[in-house]
Amino acid sequence: MGFPSPAQDYTERRLTPETICQIDNNSLVIETSSGYAVINGALRCQQRSTVMIQFHGHSKFAKLLGQAFITDDGDAIEGEALDDVNVVGVVTFFINRTREDDCPVM
Repeated sequence: MGFPSPAQDYTERRLTPETICQIDNNSLVIETSSGYAVINGALRCQQRSTVMIQFHGHSKFAKLLGQAFITDDGDAIEGEALDDVNVVGVVTFFINRTREDDCPVM
C-alpha cells in the first residue's frame, strides 16, 4: 500500500463543460441559434431571471420583471395570459459558438 503521494495535493481537476456550467441531473442543454443554453429546472425563478417558458406551444426565452414575463422579442406576457405559461427552468449559462462555418479545422 504505502503512503499516498504528496503530489496529489497539487494536481488540478480536468476542466469540462459539466464542471464549468454545473450541469447535473436537473439540467437541460438545448441548442439555440447562437450556441447552447443550459437550463436548470430545479432553481426557483426570481426577479430579473432569464427563464425558458412554453407559451402556446412555442418555447421562448423570457425575463421575469414584476408580474410579467418579457420575451426576447419584447412582448410582455402578463395578467390572465400567465395561466398559459409553463416555466421549463432558469437559464444558468449561454454558450455562444465562435465559428459559423462547418469547417472543424482552422
